[in-house]
Amino acid sequence: MKLTTRRGGWVLPVLFLFAGTPAMAQSPAHTDPPSHVLMEGEELTYNVRYAFLDLGQIRIKTIARERKPGMTTFSGIAYIDSYKNVPLVDLHAIFQSKIDSTVFSRGFTGKMKQDDVWDFSRYTFDYDRRMVAMEMGQKDTVIARRETLWVDGTCQDGLSLFFYARQHLFAGRDMNVPAIVTEKKVNTFIRFDKRRDDVEVDAVDYPIDVVGFEGNAEFVGIFGLTGGFDGWFSNDEARVPIVAHMKVILGSVTLELMSWKRPGWAPPRATN
Repeated sequence: MKLTTRRGGWVLPVLFLFAGTPAMAQSPAHTDPPSHVLMEGEELTYNVRYAFLDLGQIRIKTIARERKPGMTTFSGIAYIDSYKNVPLVDLHAIFQSKIDSTVFSRGFTGKMKQDDVWDFSRYTFDYDRRMVAMEMGQKDTVIARRETLWVDGTCQDGLSLFFYARQHLFAGRDMNVPAIVTEKKVNTFIRFDKRRDDVEVDAVDYPIDVVGFEGNAEFVGIFGLTGGFDGWFSNDEARVPIVAHMKVILGSVTLELMSWKRPGWAPPRATN
């Protein structure tokens, strides 16, 4: 995978070492594409790499749209699996979110495999009552404890953040995004500075037109995810994540798009 700027000269190792580099040329506001992030049937698969070692795969699907009076929601699901025979890594998790059309979480279930048992956490967001009802336990159905968090407004969860970042890719400003992660109220800072760039990935035989951002996860999530990150999403209405760099328990890892299913979509070709 190569990453170069439109002005040329930057390569992946530089970004590994200096995630959060200054903004480059910005897209004029009038060219910002509209958002069509939530699409039923979308499936995106990413390879997760640490240095030269492929650790595992993340597959994210938007599986269903549900219309109710006053609200439309989309269900998204993420399968996170380490590859077999990777030293020191044995990770299997499933995240599922119910996301409303304004891209805020309405429900979340996270499952983590521990030996042969799946621990789970389930959150129900009730914004009218300013609360999040939480259930935690094992084997999907055995509830060990219940807790309630009180919130001041709309929130994200560990998966809906993925869609929220896509929705606001062209915001052109800094944002603090409240979320519920590991049964706690946390914050994610994201700088959407609309930096325009080109990236090359193994799955596509031409440079892809992307828009980047950077941020800081002010919490510790799955596999020790925390701290600074950056991402490069397609410069179009789908805003598909192409490449991202994150810090986990091992160090900095790269997530790279390796396959996709989205009706009518292909990675946009960079024009210069």
